[in-house]
Amino acid sequence: TAPNYVYDLKFGLSLLSENYLCFAAVIMDRYQEQPHLLDSHLEWMLNMLLKLIRDEKSPPLLVHLGFKFLYIISKVIFVEGTTWETRYMLLLWLSMTCLIPFDLSRLDGHLNSEPGLNREPIMDRILAVAKTYLRVSDKSRDAASVLVSKFVTRPDVKQKRLGDFLDWTLTTISQASDLTMEGTVTLDGALQSLAQLFKHGKREDFLQYAPTVLQCLDQKKIAESSLAMLRKLGVKVVQRLGLTFLKPRLAKWRYQRGSRSLAVNLAQSTAAGKVLDAKPELESGSREEDYDIPEEVENVIGKCSSVLAHHFLHTSLLLSCFSFQETDNAWHGGCLALAELGRRGLLLPSRLSDVVPVILKALTYDEKRGACSLGSNVRDAACYVCWAFARAYDPSELKPYVNQIKTSFTKPVSIKILPGGTFPHGIDILTAADYFAVGNLNNCYLTISVYIAGFEEYTKPMIDHLVSRKINHWDGVIRDLATKALHNLTPQAPDYMAKTVVPQLLSMATGMDLHGRHGAILACAEITHALYKVGAEIPVISKAEVLIELLFNHCVWICSLQEAAVSALAALCEEYYQLQPGVADTHMQEQLVSQYLAALRSPEVLTRCGCALALGSLPRFMIHSKLQQVILDSLQEACRMTQKEGFAEARRDAATAMARVCVTAGVCAQGSPDSAVCEKNVTAVYEALLDCMNDYITDSRGDVGAWVRAAAMTGLLDLTLQVAGSAPELLSPAICQRMMCCLAQQAAEKIDRYRAHAGSVFLQLLHSTQPVVPHIPHREELLSIFPPHSAESLNWNAASQAFPHVSQLLRLPVYQYHTLLGLAVSVGGLTETTVGVIAQHTTTTCKVKAVSVPFLKMLDQILANSCFELFVSVENHPFCVELLSLCKEEIKKSKDIQKLRSCVAVYCGLILFQGDVRKKILVQLMMLLCHPFPVIRKATASQVYEMLLTYDDVIDAAVLDDVMTVLSDTNCDLTTVRSHRNQLCDWLGVLRSLQYLSKLWMITICCVAIERKTCFSKTGQDRAKNIQFNFLLKFFKVKRLFRVISEYFYWSIHHEIFT
Repeated sequence: TAPNYVYDLKFGLSLLSENYLCFAAVIMDRYQEQPHLLDSHLEWMLNMLLKLIRDEKSPPLLVHLGFKFLYIISKVIFVEGTTWETRYMLLLWLSMTCLIPFDLSRLDGHLNSEPGLNREPIMDRILAVAKTYLRVSDKSRDAASVLVSKFVTRPDVKQKRLGDFLDWTLTTISQASDLTMEGTVTLDGALQSLAQLFKHGKREDFLQYAPTVLQCLDQKKIAESSLAMLRKLGVKVVQRLGLTFLKPRLAKWRYQRGSRSLAVNLAQSTAAGKVLDAKPELESGSREEDYDIPEEVENVIGKCSSVLAHHFLHTSLLLSCFSFQETDNAWHGGCLALAELGRRGLLLPSRLSDVVPVILKALTYDEKRGACSLGSNVRDAACYVCWAFARAYDPSELKPYVNQIKTSFTKPVSIKILPGGTFPHGIDILTAADYFAVGNLNNCYLTISVYIAGFEEYTKPMIDHLVSRKINHWDGVIRDLATKALHNLTPQAPDYMAKTVVPQLLSMATGMDLHGRHGAILACAEITHALYKVGAEIPVISKAEVLIELLFNHCVWICSLQEAAVSALAALCEEYYQLQPGVADTHMQEQLVSQYLAALRSPEVLTRCGCALALGSLPRFMIHSKLQQVILDSLQEACRMTQKEGFAEARRDAATAMARVCVTAGVCAQGSPDSAVCEKNVTAVYEALLDCMNDYITDSRGDVGAWVRAAAMTGLLDLTLQVAGSAPELLSPAICQRMMCCLAQQAAEKIDRYRAHAGSVFLQLLHSTQPVVPHIPHREELLSIFPPHSAESLNWNAASQAFPHVSQLLRLPVYQYHTLLGLAVSVGGLTETTVGVIAQHTTTTCKVKAVSVPFLKMLDQILANSCFELFVSVENHPFCVELLSLCKEEIKKSKDIQKLRSCVAVYCGLILFQGDVRKKILVQLMMLLCHPFPVIRKATASQVYEMLLTYDDVIDAAVLDDVMTVLSDTNCDLTTVRSHRNQLCDWLGVLRSLQYLSKLWMITICCVAIERKTCFSKTGQDRAKNIQFNFLLKFFKVKRLFRVISEYFYWSIHHEIFT
């Protein structure tokens, strides 16, 4: 049907419009730089589009689509969901129509010829349309301002409507506010129309209105607006007003380069100097406008200066913008202003000596701001200044400054506007390094820089610029590319690189700037490699130890370099620090070892890491006679955990280094402890590594102690296999037992990566046959659990495969405790067969702080799964009583939220035990209901609520609903929760906390009184008892009395006072 056809057509056109518009925009954008290539095709394209637009049968969507295509074409040929493109093009067409050479009144005909019709003149209708679209918020506002400038400046219109339109514009500006969106749009349109009018209108027509317009703008204070666009338009209007006030003349004192004709220049190739044209053509100024940059402040300075006398132009004021106290905006604006002055001939050659040094600084301007840098706009503006100067001045005027400027243009990005005719090889360079070629950083640094440096004038300046400006850049990518560029440039100047550049880099490598140190080290490596490839001599290799020293004392923040530095240090020592094979240079040995040992106590964690790795990489002859006395003692100290210092990375690398040093030194049972691992130091080494296995330090990154444990496991494997192969008698049963138990503990933990590593080390030691590790406890049972043929198929990363094997270790008495610790951290993988083991080892496990929270969580799961049903039927079972006391002790004075919440869950799980212990558990829960932390109060109320729902024998059914209501509705504010807590104590049949304490206080007072009566006759103790009694009475109401009374009560019982 027709409606469906129309709908389908609209839908199809909407899809076509999106697809074809994108396609057309991509094609037309390719002609942005050379739009004249489209001139031969414009006629058929426009005719086809206009035919669609004029066709009355074309649907509205097709008409709008045609206008959108017209806009795309106009954006390329001329300037830049809705139909604004249609309105934009229609307004531009109307502005072109307004240029007809005859009076518009002829189009009106006889307006009053037909009675009853009141038609407006064409002039008023066009002005009404322009005023309407000056207030819209889309691109049509710009076209409306163009329409106003073309229409109002017509001879017939300006006589009748110019004053009225200016009055309307000034009234609009006065009434509009820049604080609202509507007011901002209105001000924008009015200011644009004023700027266009004063630009295209004649001076004599607008001079009489200029003071009024300036007064209106001054009262409106456009320059103080918070919107940059309004301030920019205000500057434009003020510029036009200034040119209106000033007489139209060209400054006689301005610099004139002379003829710009290529034919004349070729014919007069020997001509140079200044040519003063007494009668300059005004068309030359209009031709220069084709090169004009956006009309901002620099245009104001350039145009206004062109009509001023020479003594009014103070370049020094402009040069004040180029201070490092100024922002990048001041530098950018100053460069643009200098370019404008130079291009218009208003900057005399005598001032170039002051301007060129400033431009050289602007060409390398780069200011770091956070994670990025500012200055690309300043550098581009400085390039524009050089472009303008090369075209504005005679080559002889610029000749003294060419060498300075060309060396600054060795910066890859700056070369994109390099003026070709003035600088050496400029045309060749511009051909290879065009705008698009330098846009790719890799191509720019690695290819174009080599081509430019191929010209002798640019070789050393290019190298110097990379060394001074780029290898210390804040961006690591730029530093890396700069060093690779130096590698590529080395074949062109190998002697200069070896004798001049490398010594500079070595001095930079010991500076304070981290980026400079990094870049200098990379540059030394790249240049050295390049010198080696070209076969050049490297005379500075004797200073290579400076780099090695730097890597471990200053540049250790760059972690990626440490491993490479480790291997470099070993190679350096082998090559330069031994007098003969196996004999070290004692001076260098003492200097190097003492330096690294001193840095092991550095407050910087990565400095410790680098120096520990450096000690671990030393060859055997460098650690000879210093093994025990210096190296092992320091590394063992670095492995120890401290309360205040984290330094997990340092302990990890110290453990790794200690194992490497021992493996490098070798094993000799009866040898010297300063030269090899022997019976005098092997125990200390194993003690240090095994202590690292108990590192459970955590921070914001998580379990960082796992890094230390993994390094210790690797070190134990390497050291044990070497000791077992060389001197197995050094491995005592105690060492082997503790080592295997610690590995079993790590193999039962929850982190897959470390569990797999521990399991691999455990099985390698167990299955090792060459050599065989002696004294492994329960070797036969372990081989039955982990048979050699199935060890490779066991996936330790999978908990479903690992834990069934690990849980079998609980049957072996030696491994029970450590396996249980590992499982407690994992909080899983337990069965009912482990209940007896838990009961046996609970007391000691809770004392291990690193696993207390995981152990409490594991207890919660065990209690929830009814794994203690064997003890539930026995009233006041010792296991439950002891576990309750341990939990109370664990959370005593604790502020750890996780620990407190876990303990609440354990209390609620212990409620299933019968006897008086249940009352004690309820007392502890009631006390936690009034804990100072709101989150603990809420968690306790929630857990008790769930507990009472689960165990219905805890409370009388008659008051169950009341208890549930109080627990669910209680406000957690501490001032109101106490009364509810006391009510719950009454319902649960337990003493309130104050009653409980009062009862203890009364018992204690009675005990004291009995004791006084018993000891009254003992004159030797009477005075002491009086002092104790008075002490208790004095602190009877003090908050800490409970502890004092409890201790006194305990003392009295042990002295049999109650008898």
